[in-house]
Amino acid sequence: MTTRFMFDAIPQRFACVVGAPRCGTTSLSNYLAEHPGVTFSSVKEPHFFSRYDLNGLSDAELRQALQSDYLPRYFGHYSADRPLLAEGSVSYLYAAEQMKPILRVWPEAKFIIALRDPMAMLPSLHQRLLYLGDEVVPDFASAWRLLGERARGRQIPRSCLDPRWLQYDEIGRLGKHVERFFSVVGRERCFVAVYDDLAKDPAGLYRRMLDFLDLPDDGRTDFAARRAGQGFKVGWLQRLLKRPPMAVRGFMAGEKYRLRLKPLDKPERPSPLLCAVMGGRKALLDWNKAPAPKVTLDAALRRDIRETLAEDIAHLSRLLDRDLSHWLAV
Repeated sequence: MTTRFMFDAIPQRFACVVGAPRCGTTSLSNYLAEHPGVTFSSVKEPHFFSRYDLNGLSDAELRQALQSDYLPRYFGHYSADRPLLAEGSVSYLYAAEQMKPILRVWPEAKFIIALRDPMAMLPSLHQRLLYLGDEVVPDFASAWRLLGERARGRQIPRSCLDPRWLQYDEIGRLGKHVERFFSVVGRERCFVAVYDDLAKDPAGLYRRMLDFLDLPDDGRTDFAARRAGQGFKVGWLQRLLKRPPMAVRGFMAGEKYRLRLKPLDKPERPSPLLCAVMGGRKALLDWNKAPAPKVTLDAALRRDIRETLAEDIAHLSRLLDRDLSHWLAV
């Protein structure tokens, strides 16, 4: 989109894949994005409602904010024949109170919550944060031991955009956050996608999700996993390219970052220099790619994670009325 576009009316249907991270949210989002009845956001994770607290706005102010910024920024490609707006910001699961403005605008909004055994989810999240440049400690066990320091605001990498993601124990308290999310938006508005089911029977889970969203079955047969773990060769180069210093971030950062922040009333006409920088950035990122290292948790770390999260996972089992006792196995 190159010019500001004001939505005369807000489309009536809205859904969101709200997290947790590394639980299949990218696969679910991509499946929805390819459904003929869905207009998916141009950036998979706008993080709009978690970045901005809109609770204090009046109804008129809230609708104006969505029509002048959120919708044209992320849904400029909307068409009436794809009536369901959808996005996939995994931060929303941890910001339940900030979902209230969504319900004021879309009272029938629906939410997809993806969940996974924290014993697999947390090392995968650590690996992803390393790839993005938010984490600098290459070993997950060492990063886990820094939880106390980081909770006090210490040992936070300069390149980290949001230190809350480094609190792996808090991110892993799925029962706590799911209960809070249910209490704010209503259990009936939530579809819970457990990673076990996605891995075992993706087609069945997908069709149940479509039914929950009142979407017709599109006959999808390709359920290949998306966004597998990725590695890199040189850490400082990866951080420079993914999380450049603030002074040059607007120039060197990727297209998705710029889309979240650029003024919509100032059309972006990429200069030859910017095109050259972006081309060089992509070439360097491609060169720096490497297979994701295999993560093995030793017995002591597995016991520590289990002791930290066992009570919470038991609580999640009760919330979902589902036995998750095989999670957190030592």
